[in-house]
Amino acid sequence: MELQQLRVFREVARELSFTQAAKNLHCAQSTVTGQIKSLEASLNATLFLRRGRCPIELTEAGAVLQARAEQILQVVDTTSREVRDVATPRRTPAPGRTPAPSRTPTRRRTDARTGLLVRA
Repeated sequence: MELQQLRVFREVARELSFTQAAKNLHCAQSTVTGQIKSLEASLNATLFLRRGRCPIELTEAGAVLQARAEQILQVVDTTSREVRDVATPRRTPAPGRTPAPSRTPTRRRTDARTGLLVRA
């Protein structure tokens, strides 16, 4: 079981559609189907009931995995964020210096005559 497979599974379980999950994940439907088949093979369990063009349904095993996948992915995402925060050095001004003011984003608009972006 891999994290990418769990992410794909979570999206399919949310949408109950391989097609919509593929769109949301910006990948081909065949990629989503392959990830789910591989996950089912590694778990030796059927996770979805497939009935042709009818909407798919979670099996009992799928429902169990859906709850756990949400927990696992939440822990992974939180842990990644915490490690990045610790690993990223924070800039502190040298003693006796004041920090530089933060830059505010420049607003832009499209000039109606030329169609070019200009500062607002």
